[in-house]
Amino acid sequence: MSNARTFFYSIVGLGVAGATAFLMQGNTKLSGAQAAYAATLIRSDTTDSADVIYYNATVITMNDAQPSAQAIAVRNGRILAVGSDDDVMKHQAKDTRVIDLQGKTVLPGFFDGHGHVCAMAVSMGEIDLSPPPVGSVTSIADIQNRLREYIQKQQPAEGAWIVGMGYDDANLKEKRHPTRADLDAVSITHPIVLRHTSGHLGTGNSLALRIAGITAETQNPQGGVIRREAGSQEPNGVLEESAYLHYFASGKHPPIPPPSERLNLVKAGLARYASYGITTAQEGATNDELWEGFIRPARDSGLMTIDVVMYETFPVSLAGNPPMQYDRHVRLGGTKFFLDGSPQGRTAWLTQPYFKVPDGLSADYRGYASMPDSAAYSGIKKSLDEKMQPIVHVNGDAAIDQLLEAIERSGYTPERDLRPVAVHSQVTRADQLDRMKRLGVMPSFFITHTYYWGDWHRDVVLGPERAANISPLRWAVDRDIKFTLHNDAPVVPPDVLRLVWSAVNRITTSGKVLGPDQRIPVMTALKAVTIWGAYQYHEEATKGSLEPGKLADMVILSENPLTVDPMKIVDIKVMETIKEGRSVYQRP
Repeated sequence: MSNARTFFYSIVGLGVAGATAFLMQGNTKLSGAQAAYAATLIRSDTTDSADVIYYNATVITMNDAQPSAQAIAVRNGRILAVGSDDDVMKHQAKDTRVIDLQGKTVLPGFFDGHGHVCAMAVSMGEIDLSPPPVGSVTSIADIQNRLREYIQKQQPAEGAWIVGMGYDDANLKEKRHPTRADLDAVSITHPIVLRHTSGHLGTGNSLALRIAGITAETQNPQGGVIRREAGSQEPNGVLEESAYLHYFASGKHPPIPPPSERLNLVKAGLARYASYGITTAQEGATNDELWEGFIRPARDSGLMTIDVVMYETFPVSLAGNPPMQYDRHVRLGGTKFFLDGSPQGRTAWLTQPYFKVPDGLSADYRGYASMPDSAAYSGIKKSLDEKMQPIVHVNGDAAIDQLLEAIERSGYTPERDLRPVAVHSQVTRADQLDRMKRLGVMPSFFITHTYYWGDWHRDVVLGPERAANISPLRWAVDRDIKFTLHNDAPVVPPDVLRLVWSAVNRITTSGKVLGPDQRIPVMTALKAVTIWGAYQYHEEATKGSLEPGKLADMVILSENPLTVDPMKIVDIKVMETIKEGRSVYQRP
């Protein structure tokens, strides 16, 4: 270490006043270079002085012109300087806070490629029925016991709704959904509704079905199925896709939480996102209930600690015209479309039959579309014509075909730069990636499917060959296609480092590798949750990399994901999340 730096670190702990007094003693012998260096500590504030300096760090900038650094200076919520400790320390002034990161790693704040921050918030007030590794529910008996424990402890009034979330038939011992009979065994005086982990199916007891008006005479809605008792038309409690969304996730059955609870739920949901290093989140299916009931009040109350980009669910037009530019960390980004369902729930729309079809269905069952071609085309074209970025839920390759056909037929060209997003893109074929490249469509991959449901996809949903190529990241890299990664929270926790780990390793919960040829380098995975995330949101000019002038959105990690054992990436801890220079999460 140079003499000047030795001197600097010996007095920095004294603060500027202490350093000034030290220099004014008159018996300090410094070289000309040392004196000039020390003088930077006591100069008056100027436009290039920092509010805070982070030094002694490993900085991964995501800026190709300056890939790494040691220190970052922040002023007024933006990055002032990035570089060596010596260079960045020149921006210290009398009021600058100087923070020694002791070798920790700094990255740009993470982007949520796709998720549901409001649904995450609401789910935190529901009964958690998640299987391992997220929770501990492994059987229908476990579900029943969890519900009974809740009723016994909470003593809800007769007729109050009981709502559970996160059950997963793929990970239940019985390998089936709980039915109304299973839930009637828990209570016939409380309506009970359970949400499947995918968010695309749900199940209710007899009282919940009766309140929702579902009977043997109720017809299946477009894009949905009311499952029936064997040999009859009586509903068995399980609802798929639009049937579930209409009857059991409408905000009426069950009702949304009262206003007194909503702000606390949003606050907790945002804190959960920030704890994973996320500084830009998404509410990827916004309706008027979420906007007016949750997001708008939270924004107006000053509770939005991170940025949230909303996408209004087609054909909804949100009341009050939310702004397209950020207003207190909230903006409208575009329109959300659903073209199919869930592969793990076996409702995604495929071109080839499921490997093992659900009980009672024909051997050529391929799932189904959420809307006809004509509606998909007219809706997506309208969104493009109105310069509203469409983000489109497509899991199966038949749904992806429908999306790409609608975009091509609309006359859209990449020069218009709206960056349509193919959300999830699970069963994407190589030829479809070629077409995405040509049309300017950006995939956002739900890569943690390889972990949470990789074994289920291989053994039940798709079979070994197709399952090996779900979330085909390597194919996208080979075609020079930018993409993002997401967890679709609250389907699974918004753990960004789990995304990176999954992209690099593709390990299932049983420890097997699913599709080794689709693995990608760590640096590429990091781009997908930082600078490419900013690109997806049209925010690359202000976010996604650590360079002067951009927002000081940063995450501090316990270790460097580029140098640890790739299998250990998931064990790296988020130590602090910083949004526009302000700490919004610190690890306890």
